[in-house]
Amino acid sequence: MTESEIIAQIDKQMIEHYTNYHVTIIPNLGSGVVTYNAQRHHMADMSATRYMATDQETVLHYPYRKGQTTKNIYHHLKKQFAKKGIDYLPSYGFADTYCWMITQKTSKQKNIKTIGQLKPYANSLKAGIDPMWENMKGDGYKNFKKTYFSFGSIYPMQAGLVYQALAHNKLDIGLGYSTDGRIKDYNLKILKDNKNFFPPFECSPAINFSTLHKYPKLKNVILKLRNKISLKQMQYMNSQVDSHFKSTKTVAHNFLTKNNYFK
Repeated sequence: MTESEIIAQIDKQMIEHYTNYHVTIIPNLGSGVVTYNAQRHHMADMSATRYMATDQETVLHYPYRKGQTTKNIYHHLKKQFAKKGIDYLPSYGFADTYCWMITQKTSKQKNIKTIGQLKPYANSLKAGIDPMWENMKGDGYKNFKKTYFSFGSIYPMQAGLVYQALAHNKLDIGLGYSTDGRIKDYNLKILKDNKNFFPPFECSPAINFSTLHKYPKLKNVILKLRNKISLKQMQYMNSQVDSHFKSTKTVAHNFLTKNNYFK
């Protein structure tokens, strides 16, 4: 996943700049469960990217309840991960979650900024969605309809096609991922989830307590990134790698240089 690779590079370059520690990135570990188990069994010292709602549901097996706040979920994760010897640190400042998107033109013409404001038009809208989302439990289409409304017609398709179809007016609305660089590339408008239907997928690092004991400067270095990476910055970095074919190392270095972390 591009995003995880970029953040891992940012963490690596920060650590190696501010300390004399050497960092090795372990690629292609896959899911959050795999990286969690790698940490528990001391095959990895830290995770660069952990997503709060994902960890709550897949690692802790604790279903998301509507109305749960990011703060609630974070404190629960911090407590439970600590029992396994892992320090769950605060968010970098962005969340990678499902989001509904429309074109900037539609947003301005109809003054639509939230999902709820679509209701008068919903029955006539053509919506592009992730195929898995249609029958997904919890925050899938079935419960979305109960919380908001139904669309006139839905078109399950690959995520990449949703952005293109929306930008070329083949769809009225599309379901995407909030940090995807194509949102920036196609200048799409993310609608505010005014009923907080989708769980908060805030992104955080997590470090083994044993690692923090061995490398005492590590935590303070990583905490320099607390709430320092915005959604738009993450979209931009993802776009630089996925659409402009820059290396994750270069993109991470450019971000840190531009934001004066190397001074």
